[in-house]
Amino acid sequence: MKKYVVSFLAMGLLLVNCNTDDDVVREPAGPDPDPDAQVDVQAQDFIWKALNLWYFWQQDVPNLADDRFSTSAEYTEFLQSESDPGEFFDNKLRFAEDRFTFYRADYRELVNSLSGTIPSNGLEFGLARFRDSDDVYGYVEYVLPNTDAATKDIKRGDIFTGVNGQVLNLGNYIELLFGESTSYTLNMADLVDNTIIPNDKEVQLSKSVIQVNPIFLEKIIETNGRKIGYLMYNRFLNEFDGELNEVFGRFESEGITDLILDLRYNPGGRVLSAQRIASMIYGSNDSDVFSTLVYNDKYTAFLNENNVDLNRYFQDSVVVLDEDDQKIYESELKTLNLDKVHIIALGSSASASELVINGLEPYMDVIHVGDTTTGKNEFSRTMVDDRANNYIYESGRVDNINPDNSWAIQPLLGRSSNADGFFDYTEGLVQDIFLEEDLGNFGVLGDPNEPLLAIALENITGATSKRSYEPIYPIDEVTSSSIFTPIKDNMYIDNVPLAPAVKE
Repeated sequence: MKKYVVSFLAMGLLLVNCNTDDDVVREPAGPDPDPDAQVDVQAQDFIWKALNLWYFWQQDVPNLADDRFSTSAEYTEFLQSESDPGEFFDNKLRFAEDRFTFYRADYRELVNSLSGTIPSNGLEFGLARFRDSDDVYGYVEYVLPNTDAATKDIKRGDIFTGVNGQVLNLGNYIELLFGESTSYTLNMADLVDNTIIPNDKEVQLSKSVIQVNPIFLEKIIETNGRKIGYLMYNRFLNEFDGELNEVFGRFESEGITDLILDLRYNPGGRVLSAQRIASMIYGSNDSDVFSTLVYNDKYTAFLNENNVDLNRYFQDSVVVLDEDDQKIYESELKTLNLDKVHIIALGSSASASELVINGLEPYMDVIHVGDTTTGKNEFSRTMVDDRANNYIYESGRVDNINPDNSWAIQPLLGRSSNADGFFDYTEGLVQDIFLEEDLGNFGVLGDPNEPLLAIALENITGATSKRSYEPIYPIDEVTSSSIFTPIKDNMYIDNVPLAPAVKE
């Protein structure tokens, strides 16, 4: 029976500052047999081995135990138990508490989305249930510029109740809005006397591959003697960190007194970008801990044995990378050095958005305006069938990926805590000032009268208004279009230690 052993080597290319011996080889707890070569279970084999090394709950899933299989035949039979690799993970390997690990049959679709390159018609929307019904309606959150939707008669706050003449419900909305078709027609509706009523308007939309810029809106609002920076930031993407730094440079040069960071529609993204934007707000104090990483028991033991620093720190520079992760340039990080920040966040704010809020809490007054967030404190990394690279995807190693297996999995590798050790927010981060979005008073993004922005401005300036924030038509959200991108609400980490090397 052919076996391989897991060896714990030096930290590899990306994480250094530890002393290890490149020749040290440690036997795993039990044999890791390869499957019968005559049986096509390459995808299942890759998924099991990647999760056995990296999955945060490896020690809690009996089927992932190092000593689970004693023979190649036993292992092969287990891999054959599910013909679909996705169902194999879901039914045999997923830990009960894991809400966020996902997979794709083609790794290229997944890795393209990590840079914001996705198929889209430019319409970003939420979906909500009608009261006491399984029918759902859609509402436009915003429209991306330079897209098909930007050329059509549709805007923030518009409502739709059907697609291609079919009424939307919990059973069909995924296929109608997020299926394989690249175009569809929305059947629009109006809110009349607190009731959503279909009208005769139709909007036809078509998807194309676009590059999404997460910096959706930035401006300076001067009111009551305060100069307030406002930034709506909708995804944490490394490719735009240089542009983000320029935005904060303008805020700094204009001498803003306060900042409102709008993450209401931001489902997450790269941890490194979260570190950078937090540093732009708080300061480039690169000895201060932004977050601490916790991996699975097996991997944590190795890291601790080798005195690996599990902390992530605030940043003092921005390194801009190209699509192959090669450095284009490095620039000094612009920072506001604030002691207070207002962050707008809702139930759709997740992962890296929550990481920013939690990471800043020990150092400054973070005023969370809106509603309780998603509650995702786990980070992940893209895994592909590149055994020699510990199954970690790297753009420069595409030729090393098994050409007969294009599957990718985005498993949860660990959890993040802040400098105070707090990480227990799986139920979401609770707001300081509660206000949910209201379909009857949606407002214009960036307008000082938009309800969530208005209440943040009032809290900053101390001004009071006679306006009522009592909701006219509160939204019972089911999901949003941002969740149906390949990366969903994922928080993905750069610079994973390439420690557990696989040897034949």
